[in-house]
Amino acid sequence: MVSRLGVRIPRELPAARLTGLARRAEQEGLDEVWIVEDCFYAGGIATASAVLAATEKITLGIGIMPAVARNPAIAAMEIAALAELYPGRLIAGFGHGVPSWMRQIDAWPKSALAAFEETLTVVRRLLAGERVSFEGEHVRLDEVELEFPPALPPKLVAGVRGPKSLAAAGRVADGTLLAEPATPEYVRATRDLIGVEGHSIATYNWLALDADPERARERARADVASAIGPNSGPALEPLDFGAELLAEVKASTDRKDLARRLRPEWIDRLSISGPLDRCVEQIRALYAAGTESVILLPLLGEPEEESFAAAGRIASALRG
Repeated sequence: MVSRLGVRIPRELPAARLTGLARRAEQEGLDEVWIVEDCFYAGGIATASAVLAATEKITLGIGIMPAVARNPAIAAMEIAALAELYPGRLIAGFGHGVPSWMRQIDAWPKSALAAFEETLTVVRRLLAGERVSFEGEHVRLDEVELEFPPALPPKLVAGVRGPKSLAAAGRVADGTLLAEPATPEYVRATRDLIGVEGHSIATYNWLALDADPERARERARADVASAIGPNSGPALEPLDFGAELLAEVKASTDRKDLARRLRPEWIDRLSISGPLDRCVEQIRALYAAGTESVILLPLLGEPEEESFAAAGRIASALRG
């Protein structure tokens, strides 16, 4: 199994910051750099194009595009152009999209699962050079064929978490991207649910590299809490403390209250944090569980360049 290490550029940064950070990730020897397409931040295709043009060899992941936000034929056209311009350097991620955001733009479908599966199905076929006619619940195409299908179609990954969505990902995607916090237990449970040989797994994980373990936990505390909510069951239930943590989620009044409730040992398990040797050990545990790509997330409010340098140190230690 391939073991790759990457970083994610925070969505909260203006587009003008992306290319410099992507070049820094490449200079640090990382395998991948990921961008986010969330409403209503910078668009995924536009920023992906800028990042790919500004770098030379690093792989760019889009994590993730809402499947319902674009006509799938248009999505395939955009992906095909990037894949042809930068062969072998693109990973295109699709998910359901956040329901409240999709309703704001009048794009939330009657069946999010059908829309997701139909979109991935036809995008894959179009990128493979097929002429596609399709009549689904959400997607309808009549004899559509790309004029310029890419010679090397990019990997399509699914950013989903529920059992039905994971089963669909196994049918129509090349891999699955697991949102933070992604633990080895979550990876193994996901692989069991998907049950498809050769299906890749990538994981998002908060990074707090720090020689002082206690300081690392406190640095990561608020960010870990920000990623946990009532819909985090699939990620937390496989953990031996999952039921207790979900009870704390239910009892908490807001994110700050939940952050105060997080036990130190929980933060250790829900982030890549602490001294270098511990961070390396945690990442290797994710690889052993079946992750092919670990994508490290800078803590919000901390200098991104320092986080990317920390990721570079970890990459060097993993190789050494």
